[in-house]
Amino acid sequence: MTAADVTVRVARDTDDLEACFAVRKDVFVAEQQVPEELEYDAYDADAVHVLAVREDGVPLGTGRLLTGAAAAAKNGGEAGVGALGRLAVTRSARGLGVGASLVAAIEDAARARGLTAVDLHAQTHALGFYERLGYEVYGPEFPDAGIPHRAMRKSLGE
Repeated sequence: MTAADVTVRVARDTDDLEACFAVRKDVFVAEQQVPEELEYDAYDADAVHVLAVREDGVPLGTGRLLTGAAAAAKNGGEAGVGALGRLAVTRSARGLGVGASLVAAIEDAARARGLTAVDLHAQTHALGFYERLGYEVYGPEFPDAGIPHRAMRKSLGE
């Protein structure tokens, strides 16, 4: 399988959302041992969810974009800044460019909503991945669900 065999789209129906949540459960809850009650939150209801699927419809990855008050709660209250989160790629799809495609789709969704930047809280082992995509680290390391994280931001300007 190659990146060309993968489709990334904004979740369009209940089946897509269920696929997004299933990927998150596999990656965060089962693999990383994040408590399920921490993985799913009130922000999911209004988030823009993106889904990566194989040609045969098997889900490979997901992520979400928070906007408005939800994003402000994550980024310190800055207007015009979205919050990328819950980026997860199944073990079998890692290294194929699925994560980068998901981030690009989230950034496109942010631009379409008039946002000027995207913040995220990256697990420290993933800092290099996000840096290669143009994100810059700021602020100190902090724990989230018992996993070390750093805040990162990317301007969406030209």
